[in-house]
Order: sequence, then structure tokens, then C-alpha cells
Amino acid sequence: MAGDERKPPVRVARTRAKLVAVDGVDAPAVLAAAKAALAATTPGEPAARGGISRWDASGIFQDLEVAEEEAGAASARTLLLLYAADLAFRLRWQIRPALLEGRTVVAAPYVDTAIAFGRAAGLPSTWLANLFRFAPRAAERHVVATQAAAAAKDGFVAFASHHVNGGSDLRARQRLITQTAAILARPRPAARRRRSPRARS
Repeated sequence: MAGDERKPPVRVARTRAKLVAVDGVDAPAVLAAAKAALAATTPGEPAARGGISRWDASGIFQDLEVAEEEAGAASARTLLLLYAADLAFRLRWQIRPALLEGRTVVAAPYVDTAIAFGRAAGLPSTWLANLFRFAPRAAERHVVATQAAAAAKDGFVAFASHHVNGGSDLRARQRLITQTAAILARPRPAARRRRSPRARS
């Protein structure tokens, strides 16, 4: 129509999808850090926030808690297999859908917490690495330090430390939680760069 002025289309900047991992043994502290990380990663962009993926989204461990007497004490290897199954559920229904939409999602906890627990329980590092090979690498990694790690009551590490000992040995439970926190606090070794093959003359 004559005299009709069309406005140029508004371009919406698409936020780059990002997976942020927050690990630790103290569940309330991990959740608080996850909320802070999500807000810091997407300042002023609420629409770019894909939320927080927490452990036991599948309800596997809740079922184990209910069937504790019938199931008996679980081994550390069994608990980590369950954690891997729960993480696969979280990736399928929470993490990957958010990333595909270009949103930032925080996994709290993620892989490092489980691996640290496994190492504290004496499982081989190669077995742990192979178990979680399916999980994508996080773009950011945060570890929540805990002053009184042994006092942690909530979260995967406290739950697993209780069940792996049948709940009867309090000192063993506290020691396992403390060792897991210490392993998480260690600095990661620098990733080795792959050498490019030399051209043959």
C-alpha cells in the first residue's frame, strides 16, 4: 500500500549453548553455586537459561531408598552404574534438549563428583573413565569447596557413602565423603596436546 512504511525485521541474537558442570559433596552448596553459575553465564538473558539438571532426576535412587532393606547394601560399583544410568536420563531429557535450543544448562553434580567418589572407594580410574565416556565435556567446570565435608548429609556422595557401608559404620561414611571432597579439590592435570604428524620428506 502507498505510504505504508514497513519496519525492518528485528534480529534476535542467538545465545550459544553451553553446558556448565558444578561438582561437590555438599548438595545445598552445589545447588547455590549452580544457580549463581547459571545467572553469571546468562546475565540479562533469562530466556537463554535452560535450568539446572540435578542428580536422581530419573528417580532411581529414590527407588533404592524405599527398597533399602530388601536390596541390602550396594557396592560402590553398583551405585556408580546407577549414577551413570541416571545421568544418561538427564542428558536425554534435560541437558541435550536445552543445548539444542541454544540454552545454557547447569549439571549439578556432573561427572567429576561421581569419578571422585569412585576413586575414593578404590575403583580403577580406567573403569571410571570408560563408564562416563558417553557424557559430553562441559564448557565450564566449577568445584564447590566444603569446610566440613564429613558433615554433608544430602547429595549423591552422602547417599552413596551411606549405602555402600550399609549405614552402620559412621566413621567409614565420613572418611569416604572427606576423601571424595579432597579428590575433587585437586587441580586437574593439563590436557595433553596431540602432536601433528610430521610431513615426510
